[in-house]
Amino acid sequence: MWNKVSTQVELDDFIAKFLGFHDSCIKEIKYTSGAFVNENLSMHPLNDKRKLTVIIERQFDDYPIIELEFSGLQYLKLYPIQENYTCEILDSTVIFKDGYIYWADIGGLEENQLDDYDGTVVCAEKLRWRRLDVPFGDKELYSLNC
Repeated sequence: MWNKVSTQVELDDFIAKFLGFHDSCIKEIKYTSGAFVNENLSMHPLNDKRKLTVIIERQFDDYPIIELEFSGLQYLKLYPIQENYTCEILDSTVIFKDGYIYWADIGGLEENQLDDYDGTVVCAEKLRWRRLDVPFGDKELYSLNC
């Protein structure tokens, strides 16, 4: 079941429920643009979906694996931490600003710091989330099974 985050109260509840994403990590990210090529090689060249889905795993028994869905994606800034450093999320920032929702993988960011932050930032029109009941581990959930 999807849970929407569209008001300040829902946003505050969302952050509280996941303790600011403390002791979490981004496992996978998937972007769906909406553009595609048909079998006859004609193209639908419109980014009319702009949906980003993110799987986050947490070191907590309640809601250990969740999926975030950002729709109406405006941008994703992704700066993965180098492999010789840890990438756990200790806190996060979620802000409503000018009709958009911003999520960053660090706590305490102010609105005026979002553009300059050298970590992961998502800006989208909408956010919703759900619990996933899937196994932990390194198996990819968004893999293509052709």
